Amino acid sequence: MSEPILDSLPEGSLPESVEVSLREKTGRIRYAIPLILLLLTFCTTVLVGSRLQYNFNHNLEAFASGDDMVPMFPVEWIWESPELLLLGVPFSLAIMGILLSHELGHYFYCRHYGVRATLPFFIPAPTLIGTLGAFIRIGSFIESRAALFDIGIAGPIAGFVVAVPTMLAGLAMSRPLVGSPDPELQFGFPLIFQLGHALLHHGGPGLAHYYLHPIAIAGWAGMLATSLNLLPGGQLDGGHLVFAVAPNVHRFLSWAMVASLVVMAWFFWAGWMIWAILLALSGLQQPGVPAWPSVGRKRRLLALMAVAMLVLTFMPAPVQNETFPQVVHKIKHPNE
Repeated sequence: MSEPILDSLPEGSLPESVEVSLREKTGRIRYAIPLILLLLTFCTTVLVGSRLQYNFNHNLEAFASGDDMVPMFPVEWIWESPELLLLGVPFSLAIMGILLSHELGHYFYCRHYGVRATLPFFIPAPTLIGTLGAFIRIGSFIESRAALFDIGIAGPIAGFVVAVPTMLAGLAMSRPLVGSPDPELQFGFPLIFQLGHALLHHGGPGLAHYYLHPIAIAGWAGMLATSLNLLPGGQLDGGHLVFAVAPNVHRFLSWAMVASLVVMAWFFWAGWMIWAILLALSGLQQPGVPAWPSVGRKRRLLALMAVAMLVLTFMPAPVQNETFPQVVHKIKHPNE
């Protein structure tokens, strides 16, 4: 609570020694938590990445599991085989580089417009990629739709610029499957992955018949994160862009996005239901930004580029054969 109070006080209203002490204290709090989360996320992504690289080196499907397989989150390697953890460093740097570039895009444009924002907070978690992503918190008023637009689009552009070469490098190192294994998790691929694969492996088998290098999986996750952020609703980056360009349609598009996610959860991927609920509960309010002046022609053209990025990165079914009815059936009949 001390930071907002301190920032609201007129400069010089406190004794200099007290003001310097308080600002140093709040500065340490502001930097300490992001740094700790950064280090923890590096650890969790290294663990996942080491397992992915181990499987890739042994011609195993990336997320293969079973009694004789490496566990998804091989914590025991920390004390049993610490040297194997080095296998996960490239994946960790790749996925964290994409996420960090996205958030820093937002952060630096906040600084450009004098908007107070935190450094990126990473979220370490034992997920398929070792994290739930990253975010920044904006703590002051955004003065115009143009500023909202620039802050909103800077993240997806920065993340996309890093994700594309990451994807291409990973696809270049990927190799065709040995035999005809039946992967437990079958992933969908965005259009940009299909284009990259066609460029690098022209005439070869489709992406579903490749061992994806961990760097390619990091690129895939980066494209998924880009598309999720660009969805045109609520407080997502895409929602901010919609409000900046056409504030009158923001609320309608937000509700339409919730409805669309429910439909896609039923027919394509159950995970969309979670996003629909989160968007409905927390993200439908409009940004507190003045409705005028408008953003101008150049930013409207940039909005079309954001639409193109969404088309290139969007996947109706990031995980195949996991529709909402199928997931419910598996929960009711776990032994089938």
